[in-house]
Amino acid sequence: MDKAELSNYREFLRDNLRLQLNFHLTDQNQGIAPPPVQKPIQQDQTMIALPSSEQWQPFSSTRLLDAITNRRSHRRYTEAGLTLAEFSFLLWSTQGCRGVISPGTALRTVPSAGCRHPFETYLAITNVEGLQPGIYRYLPVDHALVLEHAIEVEELRAALTQATLNQTFTATAPVTFIWSVVPARSEWRYHTAAHRVILMDVGHLCQNLYLSCEAVGCGCCAIAAYHQEKMDELLKVDGDEEFTIYLAPVGKV
Repeated sequence: MDKAELSNYREFLRDNLRLQLNFHLTDQNQGIAPPPVQKPIQQDQTMIALPSSEQWQPFSSTRLLDAITNRRSHRRYTEAGLTLAEFSFLLWSTQGCRGVISPGTALRTVPSAGCRHPFETYLAITNVEGLQPGIYRYLPVDHALVLEHAIEVEELRAALTQATLNQTFTATAPVTFIWSVVPARSEWRYHTAAHRVILMDVGHLCQNLYLSCEAVGCGCCAIAAYHQEKMDELLKVDGDEEFTIYLAPVGKV
């Protein structure tokens, strides 16, 4: 094991870089407008409205103490799909928007360094009520979906298996949450100190998914091991300004 190489990676975990940066030179302090809080939809895309909080009342009886106690990673799911209300609740719980402060700043249901929220939520769907199989993207400001591209179920399952390095349980879930990162959103404020806190932020996001799954009879399993190029290709992101950073299949247990 190369100690010098290990030392370099350990240094990334420390916050020493913050003391070396001149934050007066960041895009924020140079008066450059921040990136938008969510990617725009294309002209040929139609927003799919999601059920609102009035339809989440059946999930409100779950105690936080029980959710924390019972939380675990699940790799086996039943053949049941998710209702649209359940799916809507999980999306809101992980990246829901509680208000837009400015064109580049929004309050969410999870914390994020500097309120930057650099993530986009993609969904690989095979069995969710009323939705055809394919890759979707969540629009948190609108609490809606857009279909990025339709894919036949078996093709999607095969692509997920390959992109997750043959972790076959991903193909058995009715939906897999796939988070991409748009680094520029955090770099705008923190420059090269952004990347350490981005990794912290995505952990906050996934923990909310674990806990909210407990309320709808579902389980999930966070996955950080995947084939970067194949996953980015599945989402049709450029792999530079936006790329996959984390994912979690979700299903009934």
